[in-house]
Amino acid sequence: MSEKRTPVVDALGGLVIVDKEQGWTSHDVVAKSRGILRTKKVGHAGTLDPMATGVLVLGVERATKLLGQLILTTKAYTATIRLGQSTITDDAEGEVTATTSAAQLTDAEIASGVAELTGDIQQVPATVSAIKINGERAYARARAGEDVQLAARPVTVSRFDILERRDIDTGTEQFVDLDVEVECTSGTYIRALARDLGEKLGVGGHLTALRRTRVGPFTLEHARTLEALQAAASAGDPLLSLDIDEAARAAFPIREITDTQADDLRNGRWLDPAGIQGVYAAIDSTGHAIALLKESGKRASSVMVIRPANL
Repeated sequence: MSEKRTPVVDALGGLVIVDKEQGWTSHDVVAKSRGILRTKKVGHAGTLDPMATGVLVLGVERATKLLGQLILTTKAYTATIRLGQSTITDDAEGEVTATTSAAQLTDAEIASGVAELTGDIQQVPATVSAIKINGERAYARARAGEDVQLAARPVTVSRFDILERRDIDTGTEQFVDLDVEVECTSGTYIRALARDLGEKLGVGGHLTALRRTRVGPFTLEHARTLEALQAAASAGDPLLSLDIDEAARAAFPIREITDTQADDLRNGRWLDPAGIQGVYAAIDSTGHAIALLKESGKRASSVMVIRPANL
């Protein structure tokens, strides 16, 4: 019988911000982190494709329950888009489906295409996305040879900036590579932006590199690679990027509450509203996060009790 390993974080847990390496799936990162943290209670907020690198937010122990709220936040990326070539997956890992010279594209034409994809837009997700169709992931259906048709959905691209243009001439093919920065709402597919920009310009396009630089308030400055996390565990150093109280204060607006109000929330009662929009954190006099609240009518009710009476 295998020896039970003692968790290295307490029952409340917190967040671990990982700088994901290329080639790892989000599930791979969670599985590896469970071993490092010695607990099965690890989850992630927002999937990163294997090709992508950068910020992946992990919730540990009770903080896994925060992740559903973090998924709703904004995200930021740096990416490279290749104009002049389309692929079946809209990124560099897929089979090339068409190649068209992009040498004739002017900066003004590209800027116009980018402008059309900025703001509130309707976006058709990539066919190899993790969206479920009748209970099965779209990418599984696509890889099985099905003709996957996904409906467009509203997303907001608040920033889509071109940092650099590089004209690529291989001798037989002419591409334009664009280094870009994108800020957007959750649910936006950067590879779909690459695909749609190429389509608007009449030459096709796909994503060749993607790095997530921010999820809500959590940036690469907070992040460590799995290798660094493993080294910290071996050295007995702290493993959480933020404990559950720090995470709540960083990710949500704050409402200070009394000890009596804290007891009310722990026992399933609601508070009078304070006029705060969206989900916010109720913080007691000791600085502990007690619950996440959302107001409706004359009630501020718990979305999640962060610190029950027994913790």
